[in-house]
Amino acid sequence: MAKIIKIKADDGSEIEFYDEIKAQGGVKDVYFSPSKQYVVAFYRKPLNELKPSEKDRLQNIVGIYKERIFNQAGGDYWKKLFAWPEKSVEWNGKIGVVVPFYDKKFFFNGGPFDGKEKNGKWFASAKLRNKFLPADQKGTWLSHLHVCIKIARAVRRLHAAGLAHSDLSYNNVLIDPLSGSACIIDDDGLVVPGKYPPDVVGTPDFIAPEVLSTKSLKIDDPNRKLPCVYTDRHALAVLIYMNLLYRHPLRGGKVWDIDDPAKDEEMTMGEKALFIEHPTDKTNRVKIDDLEKSQLPQGDPSKLPYTICGPYLKTLFDRAFIDGLHDPQKRPSAAEWEDALVKTTDLVQPCQNPNCEAHWFVFDNTTKPQCPFCGKEYKGQLPILNFYYSPSRGRFMSENYRLMIYDKQTLYMWHVNRNIGANEKTSNEDKKPAGDFHFHNNQWILINRRLDDMYEILSDGSKKSIGIGDYVPLTEGRKILLSTKEGGRLVIVQLVNN
Repeated sequence: MAKIIKIKADDGSEIEFYDEIKAQGGVKDVYFSPSKQYVVAFYRKPLNELKPSEKDRLQNIVGIYKERIFNQAGGDYWKKLFAWPEKSVEWNGKIGVVVPFYDKKFFFNGGPFDGKEKNGKWFASAKLRNKFLPADQKGTWLSHLHVCIKIARAVRRLHAAGLAHSDLSYNNVLIDPLSGSACIIDDDGLVVPGKYPPDVVGTPDFIAPEVLSTKSLKIDDPNRKLPCVYTDRHALAVLIYMNLLYRHPLRGGKVWDIDDPAKDEEMTMGEKALFIEHPTDKTNRVKIDDLEKSQLPQGDPSKLPYTICGPYLKTLFDRAFIDGLHDPQKRPSAAEWEDALVKTTDLVQPCQNPNCEAHWFVFDNTTKPQCPFCGKEYKGQLPILNFYYSPSRGRFMSENYRLMIYDKQTLYMWHVNRNIGANEKTSNEDKKPAGDFHFHNNQWILINRRLDDMYEILSDGSKKSIGIGDYVPLTEGRKILLSTKEGGRLVIVQLVNN
């Protein structure tokens, strides 16, 4: 049994760990604590070889930045999304960080990987999913949307604090599709652009094209592009694309240098990077014959194009991989991704095929909707609520936002009122269901659970109250004012029959 080492952290607290390396990263060795409440990760580079800026950055991450993010109102929420270093320590001439042990949901429980970390790569690669993951570990397509929301939300918080991750990839994000959870790790490598230079340029597949194409320049060359908020935005877009479609957006069939694989890789991901689903430039289309059987059907964009993710995400993918691929300023922000992902969850329908692996799909606004993952057509009547907002009293305009209805679907306050967001600031009161939908006696209905100012707008313009506990049928063209308060929405019912 390895002996227990006891040392003092920078804040004076006592830290214990076994004198045995349990895991190794690119630059650190990891030791476990006897309590299993935290790990201690020491940099292999000796303390006397660290630059002053490296040590200063680490002290700020466990100090001022931890204080700003976690020790403020709502800070507990962010502890679920980050494995943030809590303290710094020194031992045997090396500096290290104390990091909370990952939540048990981020470890496989049973199956061939029992006890191993749920590294994001297992879930973002069609080959790994199809060859190795048991069906009960994969989650659903809706739970993957929830995972992406958590990732985007965490990155948004980092950027709001003036930080960039610099090495955002599926290797540094643990995910649990069963609960829709995500946790960003390796947060001791965060950078403050312009102040603390990054230790690494990123992980292959996630390095922004401008970083890769200028990495041969000296670190202080003004033309050298280093990790920053904009390179994080590229990595975030790749993460979201891969977590929803299980393939890489830039790895197509084009070979740029047949004689030099390293040069070809640099051009594919750097200077010549090109979206595999570019609508007009087909140069980098996927060559289906080159794919392994385990990569199908997800690896074939003609079978599962990115448009199946719905209109909000399609627009952002275009900005990320067409407009912004070589123009960082045009890349969508983390906040924009978060908003689009939340709205996309309101477009999903449960697949009527009980054997469908995805279980959910985005309504494609057609008269004959079908699940793109298994091909099952939706049968029956499908209600849709189209949202309208009031820019001025008595006047309503379309929000380009809708809610798809299914049996036992819930209406929340962020649907009722556009001034309430679905994010970390949502109050417990606003998380309570405001209403719910049911298919009852051969018709769709909305039951009002707690809204005291909900009305049906009649054809003559008058209002009919829908009291708490009452219901209103969802018939074609019916208008329902969900709230008369500022920000309250009007919905108009649309029915698709198939």
